[in-house]
Amino acid sequence: MQRFNHFLYGFIPGLLIPIGFMWVFLNQFYPIDTPFFETIKQLYPSFLLGKILLLSVMPNLGFVFVFYKTESFKFATGLLTAAMPYFIASIFML
Repeated sequence: MQRFNHFLYGFIPGLLIPIGFMWVFLNQFYPIDTPFFETIKQLYPSFLLGKILLLSVMPNLGFVFVFYKTESFKFATGLLTAAMPYFIASIFML
């Protein structure tokens, strides 16, 4: 596991995991059959998008915990650093 302990190996998935989780969440629980980006455009003016964005970062935090416990600190740092823009954007949308 230590050979994957690099910052970029955590940063790139850390940027993609929230987008994937948001896509799954919106496809599962949002009742309109519009494409993903159209749904985001419909949700943008409301505070609901900020809450969904904040919810989509939670898998990153779970992975940070797992990789921190396995002493892959650089990987966990990359995941946490990639989550910061999502946290900041969700706070401004609330």
